[in-house]
Amino acid sequence: GILLGGAHGIVESLYTRYTGQGMSKEDAFKNTVECITGPITKLISSTGIDSVYKSLSDDDKKIFMTAYSASYMPAKDILMECYEDVYSGAELRSVTDAVSRFDVYPMEKIDGTEMWKVGEKVRAARKTKDVYARKVDPTTAGVYVAMMVSQCDLLMAEGHCYSEVANESIIEAVDSLNPYMDFKGVSHMVDNCSHTARLGARRWAPRRSKSVV
Repeated sequence: GILLGGAHGIVESLYTRYTGQGMSKEDAFKNTVECITGPITKLISSTGIDSVYKSLSDDDKKIFMTAYSASYMPAKDILMECYEDVYSGAELRSVTDAVSRFDVYPMEKIDGTEMWKVGEKVRAARKTKDVYARKVDPTTAGVYVAMMVSQCDLLMAEGHCYSEVANESIIEAVDSLNPYMDFKGVSHMVDNCSHTARLGARRWAPRRSKSVV
């Protein structure tokens, strides 16, 4: 969900959208990856999910809500499909099948796309460690928060306790994985996880384009 495949899919899709609209590759990376792993993550970790919205100007709040409203249900639909696959055992079967093919079809590193190559240069050119110095893109924020909230809502509807929902949907993302990706990069983060997490990120990330406005 939001922890690996969700975040990866969102930034890949938005990067493609932004560059397709004429944004430079470097700015597209800053407005997607750097935005989520930096100020959005820090705001949610420090003062809660709604602080992302409250940090925006009035005009940007409208853009945020447009993106949020358009992304919430598509994100929830994909998350429900993922949840059902895990619950039924289909996800586990796909993992064991993939692992059995590794001698012929090994997993490649996840950072082979153009966006992550551009990102290496952007990350190397950072001039400050203060993540609040980075801009919060309202569209990226709306899409990301929509997926995070939709995962919370789904898990609560399925009977998971609040502490589990908060940990699996919010705390682990903003206090662990996103800062790690910000520091080390997506490939280092994803590809040092379990086979289940690595394969799941690759399987579900491409589906996230459906939830990107």
